Amino acid sequence: MQLRGFHHLTAITGDIANNRKFFTDTLGMRLVKKTVNQDDVSAYHLFYADGRGSPGTDMTFFDWPMPREQRGTHSIVRTGFRVPTSSLNYWRDRLRELGVKQNDIVERDGRQVVDLEDAEGQRLSLVADERAGGTENAWAKSPVRAEHQLRGLGPITISVPRRDPTEAVLTDLMGMRRTREYKWAASDGSQGSSDSRVFVYESGDSSLGPAAELHVAVEPHLPPAGQGAGGVHHVAFRVPTFEEYDQWAARLKEARVPSSGPVDRFYFRSLYFREPNGILFELATDGPGFASDEPMDSMGERLALPPFLEPRRKEIEAGIKVI
Repeated sequence: MQLRGFHHLTAITGDIANNRKFFTDTLGMRLVKKTVNQDDVSAYHLFYADGRGSPGTDMTFFDWPMPREQRGTHSIVRTGFRVPTSSLNYWRDRLRELGVKQNDIVERDGRQVVDLEDAEGQRLSLVADERAGGTENAWAKSPVRAEHQLRGLGPITISVPRRDPTEAVLTDLMGMRRTREYKWAASDGSQGSSDSRVFVYESGDSSLGPAAELHVAVEPHLPPAGQGAGGVHHVAFRVPTFEEYDQWAARLKEARVPSSGPVDRFYFRSLYFREPNGILFELATDGPGFASDEPMDSMGERLALPPFLEPRRKEIEAGIKVI
């Protein structure tokens, strides 16, 4: 029973139209699912991923009209996307031409990285990964050529004031391994004047590389973050099968970890819980997948609703904006 890296990451936008434009037109990702937040059907829930909507490639957004995030600790602070090592110069130049806020290529934790932000301050990184090969899952309609397209999530960085409680959950409960540590000074200045110590935890086998690395920055000098647009809501880890999902549900219960209990999101099954520093984690299954209710070649082109929301389609469509 092993987690297989990241499943998805969900963030918040207060400007859904420009959010869609940035992730599809600028970053070249495919909108694989246009649906609504199942707990708040007045808000869109958009999923951007590779051409096939593969688990581990998607960043999703809740459409909530909120003020900007107040940056700080107790939060997910940076989302990495893996790109082929040979593509990093391409991305640096493309982002410059498009006027995207970014920094030059730097080395972090032994890898070449470009940090960038969207218009709402969502903090992203493009990380050179020698494992990021193959174009079989590329999106044919992307404005980015197949060989340069984003290959998936990782690493993802969280900020906590104290490492030990979080480490206990990562290693003892979730079966992750602490492999190394490094120092960084965040390029956006949000980590204060001194370097932060960052500890790297891996799930699955070592061949997954940054696709399965959670980086934990220890930053007791920062105030707690305040949720808002440009911030991250939660991160989800991959559970390959329904059988293992049931085992994880039992494991959380046996460990007396407060959780949501099993939740069926139709496109995948979920379990939600918070680690000791308050960051929301999700365990999500690989299946059934985004093609469960739409043909693969037209995913994301219409409003998709899971079967239990389909009877409310007229009401839901009337309550959301056109994008």
